[in-house]
Amino acid sequence: MQSNQNAPRPSHNTLRISGIAAVLIATAIVITGIASRANSNEKLKRWTDEQAVPSVSVIVPDSESALSTLDLPGRFEAYARAPIYARVSGYLKSWKVDIGAQVKAGQLLGEIETPDLDQQLLQARADLASAQANVELASTTARRWQAMLKTDSVSRQEVDDKTGDFASKEALFKAAQANVDRLVATKGFARIVAPFDGTVTARETDTGALINAGGGSGPALFEVSDTRKLRLYVNVPQNYVTSVKPGTKADIRVPEHAGKAYTATVESTSRSVDVASGTTLIQLAVDNANGELLPGRFANVSLHLPGNVATLSIPASALIFDQAGLRVATVGADNKALLKPVTIARDLGKTIELGSGITAADRVIESPPDGIAAGDLVHVVEASQKQASASTANKKTN
Repeated sequence: MQSNQNAPRPSHNTLRISGIAAVLIATAIVITGIASRANSNEKLKRWTDEQAVPSVSVIVPDSESALSTLDLPGRFEAYARAPIYARVSGYLKSWKVDIGAQVKAGQLLGEIETPDLDQQLLQARADLASAQANVELASTTARRWQAMLKTDSVSRQEVDDKTGDFASKEALFKAAQANVDRLVATKGFARIVAPFDGTVTARETDTGALINAGGGSGPALFEVSDTRKLRLYVNVPQNYVTSVKPGTKADIRVPEHAGKAYTATVESTSRSVDVASGTTLIQLAVDNANGELLPGRFANVSLHLPGNVATLSIPASALIFDQAGLRVATVGADNKALLKPVTIARDLGKTIELGSGITAADRVIESPPDGIAAGDLVHVVEASQKQASASTANKKTN
């Protein structure tokens, strides 16, 4: 007990220093904790901000595949086509050619029996004979009265009456002659002939059929088409109309002759734009001397466009269509989105050819995120990073 009482006690200074040291250590621990938490909060905020910025991949519009051809559907038609209607009424006496027959200009196609017209012609000839007899009598009478006038046996008035009667009878004779000539010319149409060299592509009548004169009230009796040369009609979008001029060449392909191409030349255009389709009708001429192509058939037409026609191609996924119209999202130098309105020149499905709105130097967002707006900050993912992410995703899936 005495030994413990005699042990040295810490001095007041020593206790003070120990307390200060403890306070400093505690303060350091607190400051370190606060700094560490602040650093963690900053990192979390930075990470959150980074995650809020959408990552996008950008592409450069493809200008290397500028259009050299324009592929469009077309339809063949005969270069010359004549539906033949009857000019006289009657019954078909006989037909001489059937569909598919090659005919020459003036060749007989069929004959019409015209009993009514024949009777009209007989009556007209009888009227002509009567008029001729009357004019001959009037002529003889007028000459006699003129001779009697020289002997003062008749008056001038009576002579003038006979002379006028002769002129009247002569006019009636000429009218009767014109009527006969008209009926004879009409009778000539009882023979149906080909208007030009070609092929009979339709026969809509048969022996004994009732024939009514005129056209448009029923089907044509025959149809003759010149298929040695064909017309090909194509509707060209108005964006390309100025590039497709007369003389432009085109390659033609038809499904029934796979692997074979035919050559056509633009002959003319309608010089107007159809308000319903926004296209202009183009007419091409195709040589068909061998008869391989048939009128009415479908064809794939590849028009050769001039070299100065250039378009920019982008994936269809890059298009944005909303209340503001059709646009694409591009990335500026400050990595902020910029929305540009565009026009489509041609829709190829996965690829879209644009007529205007962007340049070859623009960085186009390949698949813009929903709700992207002009001025939004984006994170551009390089192609190598994108491929690596896709590869990692595939590995995880496997």
